[in-house]
Amino acid sequence: MDLEYKKREIMKDKEEIIKNINKLKEEKNAIILAHNYQPKDIQKIADFLGDSLELCIKAKETDADIIVFCGVDFMAETAKILNPDKKVLMPEIEGTQCPMAHQLPPDIIKEYREKYPDAPLVVYVNTTAETKALADITCTSANADKVVNSLDAETVLFGPDNNLAYYVQKRTDKKIIPIPIGGGCYVHKKFTLEDLKRVKEKYPNAIVLIHPECNPELQDNADYIASTSGMLRIIINSNEKEFIIGTEVGMIDRIELELEKIGEKKVLIPLREDAICNEMKKITLQKIEKSLLEEIYEIKLDKDIIKRAKVAIERMLNIKG
Repeated sequence: MDLEYKKREIMKDKEEIIKNINKLKEEKNAIILAHNYQPKDIQKIADFLGDSLELCIKAKETDADIIVFCGVDFMAETAKILNPDKKVLMPEIEGTQCPMAHQLPPDIIKEYREKYPDAPLVVYVNTTAETKALADITCTSANADKVVNSLDAETVLFGPDNNLAYYVQKRTDKKIIPIPIGGGCYVHKKFTLEDLKRVKEKYPNAIVLIHPECNPELQDNADYIASTSGMLRIIINSNEKEFIIGTEVGMIDRIELELEKIGEKKVLIPLREDAICNEMKKITLQKIEKSLLEEIYEIKLDKDIIKRAKVAIERMLNIKG
């Protein structure tokens, strides 16, 4: 088969799938929420695209009957916690479990609670619903320091990302106890100082943006440490033209989409080309279509877990400023 013909057929199929997705969304009063690390095709069709905090807020505000969540397991669970009466679907259930979200199980929390009985527990939203239900409050990479500083305590338990704990410790007078030891994101842990030196040699004038899930030596050598939404704002509002992006490579697609909307072009350099979250890339247009059509795979959580986890999430969302 001619290669160009094959490409045209693929494009035709894609357009048909997108058309069907939009039809199903209208018929079923559904909304598609997608994380910034999702594949570009998914980003383009999402009703709302954002980081963990933005998606939490959008999930709480939506009046849709069905939420199709394109991300990893803890994100869809969070949407369900905030919308217990709505149907929350994930287009793919196999292989979409965030490894970091499962690093802080109840037994570890119990151990540290006994050791530090007066210390509140702050958990990253990148955790399971069960873990959120045991927390005093949740946080995201965009508001972790603000959440910790809002607490009336001198010592704070913080998990599971040790690098985010390091980031917070530099921005608070409180004592941060990271739990568990070694917790973190395998994608962001890939980045090294050698990577930064190598890329910076090639692009000496580029602004360095590093995610707070990255190792301390990367944070200490960044021009900016920012969540994905923070990175986007910095680039959109900057007069600089070159940026080194120290997070999952899907973020570059997101930034490019936003730059296209305002007619700007900037040079976006991945700190590592292989900084890929495999779990985030499991979702496809075909799977979204099937999920909407058959209303699979639905997120179901214990009512008591939902009730307790919702308190921790809403405490975060209610922090002003």
